[in-house]
Amino acid sequence: MSWLPKSPKARRRLWVVIAAAPVLALAVGLSLWAMRDNVTYFYSPSEVTVEKVPAGQMIRLGGLVEAGSVVKSPDGSVRFTVTDNAASAVVHFKGDLPDLFREGQGIVAQGRYTPDRTFEATQVLAKHDETYMPREVADRLKETGEWRPESGSYTPSEK
Repeated sequence: MSWLPKSPKARRRLWVVIAAAPVLALAVGLSLWAMRDNVTYFYSPSEVTVEKVPAGQMIRLGGLVEAGSVVKSPDGSVRFTVTDNAASAVVHFKGDLPDLFREGQGIVAQGRYTPDRTFEATQVLAKHDETYMPREVADRLKETGEWRPESGSYTPSEK
């Protein structure tokens, strides 16, 4: 075989590399396959469709808490609506909300959609100071033209 090196030492190295490459490729492939369920994608309410986000898939939903939509139940659960001013999504959360959670606030909720398309949140995150907004929410507001960079907030669209 003319493509093999002439030196026995170099030939041994080549065979070690040829034998190790498939094992390494298999290890990388299995690692990536095992981590596929640990990836959590971010969506805004206008991007969420049944085709993109089937019921039961873990995602992060971000936007602004719609004014007048927060309803607290005696059992400790909260229902509210998250909007990106193009679409809205109903979120149900049972647990303690962040101290800075309020209407008009930028939030990110992590959870799953139920078959009736209600978002069941397992975690709710709110901004921590006056200038912070989750990067994904800010990007979506910039795309829709509702971002005011001088104040770090949004401008509701007139619809």
